[in-house]
Amino acid sequence: MNKVPLTIVGAEKLRAELEELKSVVRPRIIAAISDARAHGDLKENAEYHAAREQQSFAEGRIAEIESKLSNAQIIDVTKLDANGKVVFGATVEIEDADTGKTVVYQIVGEDEADIKAGRISIGSPIARAMIGKEAGDTVIVKAPGGDVEYEVISIQYI
Repeated sequence: MNKVPLTIVGAEKLRAELEELKSVVRPRIIAAISDARAHGDLKENAEYHAAREQQSFAEGRIAEIESKLSNAQIIDVTKLDANGKVVFGATVEIEDADTGKTVVYQIVGEDEADIKAGRISIGSPIARAMIGKEAGDTVIVKAPGGDVEYEVISIQYI
């Protein structure tokens, strides 16, 4: 399987979620199943079936996170030597050529992407268009509504 890029912050968030699932959620679900079993007939025990369903979701998420972490290529953005180019993990300020509106995005892995927090996936059209560009370069993004032109204002590796 291919290595998936992940920032240090993203990896830490996944590790924290994994720890929470293993040390808090899993024991709570096991206790709920045990309590539900004590109520008797399991065929018609809604509490038991709900707890088993929660267990299934939690175990699935644990497996998913473990898989992602084992296939991750964790990149420390602060140690990159990108020579002023846009690379994975960079925080980029861009300006829309038509409206003059500026936005700041950090290019992150798919699992870390959160547009409201200003983190976009490396696989997004805007991130793919910016990779390799430098401050002052023009970027043309192929958007569903047509091409959109941006200018790269600044690049930071934080």
